[in-house]
Amino acid sequence: MDILKETEGAKTIAVSGHINPDGDAVGSSVGMALYLEKEMPGVRVDVFAEDFKESLRHHMPEVGRIRFDYQTDIKKYDIFICLDTASDRLGRAKPFFDTAAKRINIDHHESNPGDGDVNFIDPDASSTCELVYLTMDPAKINEPIARALYIGIVTDTGVFKYSNTSKRTMEIAGDLISHKLQPEPGILINDIFFGRTYLQNQIMGRALLESMMFNNGTCIVSVIDRKTMEFHEVGPKDMDGIAEQLKLTEGVKCAIFMYETDPGTYKVSLRSDGSVNVAKVAALFGGGGHERAAGCTVSAPYHDIINNISSAILSEQGAKDVG
Repeated sequence: MDILKETEGAKTIAVSGHINPDGDAVGSSVGMALYLEKEMPGVRVDVFAEDFKESLRHHMPEVGRIRFDYQTDIKKYDIFICLDTASDRLGRAKPFFDTAAKRINIDHHESNPGDGDVNFIDPDASSTCELVYLTMDPAKINEPIARALYIGIVTDTGVFKYSNTSKRTMEIAGDLISHKLQPEPGILINDIFFGRTYLQNQIMGRALLESMMFNNGTCIVSVIDRKTMEFHEVGPKDMDGIAEQLKLTEGVKCAIFMYETDPGTYKVSLRSDGSVNVAKVAALFGGGGHERAAGCTVSAPYHDIINNISSAILSEQGAKDVG
């Protein structure tokens, strides 16, 4: 896909990623917007997003341009670019997608059905930022664009350690680094992927301390309710990395981390070493994602959620073993 050809003639463009945005959703949105504005002078490009963690705010270029309030004077955009998600997880940006004259969907999630008028979906890609890069002319990328895309690739590959990291991923990352990122890549990685506040360390410690093993020690689960979140004065943005840390437990093949977003409603994150396709498990509960990292939101007592998801994990693991 050549994004400049797909957006040719447009005067107004809206860009957004999924709700509860991560580095890939934000990086792909900002990187895309900056590229379009640079190469299409006079075109208005609006970026919509929910709020995200402070480390991303600190290093993401031109974060002040993002419309966190979702306010706009445009009733119908010429083009809406949906990034890192299908349209059903756009949240408050969904009406802009629905009314746009042309809708473009770029994503790397295998669960994405491709609901744009034009779709660029590649589940083998490391990140949506990798795909966004492929829609651009590399010679026209500058440092802010490169930094936004690099941040997304770093976060979605777990600093290049996840199985979705390919030769192409590394080549693209190398080209982005050549733009002399500010700050340098090591600082970006440390601050965004590894850095945590004292409160974030506290809630992670609580989650690890209260975790439980099951299925002969091959699975682990931890739950944080709203009361605990309020006690530690943390929110959804402070929950990053907990599911991945649980999965690093010796002998664990699959991890479940849940936190209460509203009374009786839980955001569920699933991680796997590859022995369980957690994207299929999440899909059973209205979610989606990747084979080794997926999620869903479920409204039910937490013990029922654990029981149902645990059963689905065991069934999926058994099916994979048979296959």
